[in-house]
Amino acid sequence: MQVNVSARHGSLQPGDQGLIEEKATKLRRLYDRVNAIEVTVDLKHLEKPSVEIQVSVEHSDDCVATAEGSNVIAALDTVIPKIEQQLRRLKEKKTGHRATAHKHIDTPVADNEE
Repeated sequence: MQVNVSARHGSLQPGDQGLIEEKATKLRRLYDRVNAIEVTVDLKHLEKPSVEIQVSVEHSDDCVATAEGSNVIAALDTVIPKIEQQLRRLKEKKTGHRATAHKHIDTPVADNEE
């Protein structure tokens, strides 16, 4: 899996890039078919930086989430739950709708007590 972290209109603090990569890598535990994660930090407005995460998943459209915060880490902490929810929903959609086999369907037993 590939994690790319990039910054627009400026550069990240020295420790921020490692922390962003670490938190983004944890998204892999939600869904096995994650191919790549791209994190873009927009520093155009320094008082409200925005973070965008784009997750590329096999056999599906990309999941994208964006959030703003007072600093980069606050924006990251806001956007991570959004993308986690999208991945959970996608996984449920892909794996949770399988038909139940006939042998696993319970049939009601009629009581004939007269």
